[in-house]
Amino acid sequence: MPASTRSIDTLLKIMAQLRDPDSGCPWDVEQTFDTIAPYTVEEAYEVADAIQRKDHADLKDELGDLLLQVVFHARMAEEEGLFAFADVVDAISSKMIRRHPHVFREDEAKDAHAVTGAWENIKAAERAAKATQQTQRTLDGIPLALPALVRAVKLQKRAARVGFDWPHTDQVLDKLAEETAELKAELDAGTSAQRIMAELGDILFVYANLARHLGIDPEQALAATNAKFERRFARIEDWLTADGRTPHQATLDEMDALWTQAKSEER
Repeated sequence: MPASTRSIDTLLKIMAQLRDPDSGCPWDVEQTFDTIAPYTVEEAYEVADAIQRKDHADLKDELGDLLLQVVFHARMAEEEGLFAFADVVDAISSKMIRRHPHVFREDEAKDAHAVTGAWENIKAAERAAKATQQTQRTLDGIPLALPALVRAVKLQKRAARVGFDWPHTDQVLDKLAEETAELKAELDAGTSAQRIMAELGDILFVYANLARHLGIDPEQALAATNAKFERRFARIEDWLTADGRTPHQATLDEMDALWTQAKSEER
């Protein structure tokens, strides 16, 4: 094994040894693309979590874990004769050069808005090159494994590019009221759980659309609200603990009053 652990070649050799059928790690050897994929998604979330917590020491470790996932997939692909890690590097390097003509060629420099538009046009051309006119569809290529809220926004953005979008936010709010009324009707009718789930899904989809129209990332908005809920509920527990009680020993009215107090405290 090379002395330096700072080299990508060292990491590639470590992974090759872990995957060796004779002398490698039994767990690593039996893994497949399908079994490793959930870990890849999890590691990406852990990177985002370290960033949000501003824990840069942890971020270094989490980025390493995410890099390992890339190396792991590339090693399995190489074993199957599909591609190698160098091909992954070549693909992303070529893509970055292709998508930044204003940096790597003599194209005129643009502002951020114009660059974003050019990026989307280049991506659209790439998708067109991958598929024939007969098989290419507007919503093709949006990964199924994305979180549903993230994927909803991406679907809506793609549809909006071809004109399938409400021009005004008020129309989205009207649609939200309509979908909410439909859910209430299903609840009042005592319909099946499947129908209720479908109506709730429609509401969430419209909420994602509303966030897009407002220029807000719905994942970030919900994450901020989750953090706010945790923070305020912790205050409720603190006050109850100071009173010698737990939430199980408090009434809903008591906790609701403490929630209002926590809100006032933050303001």
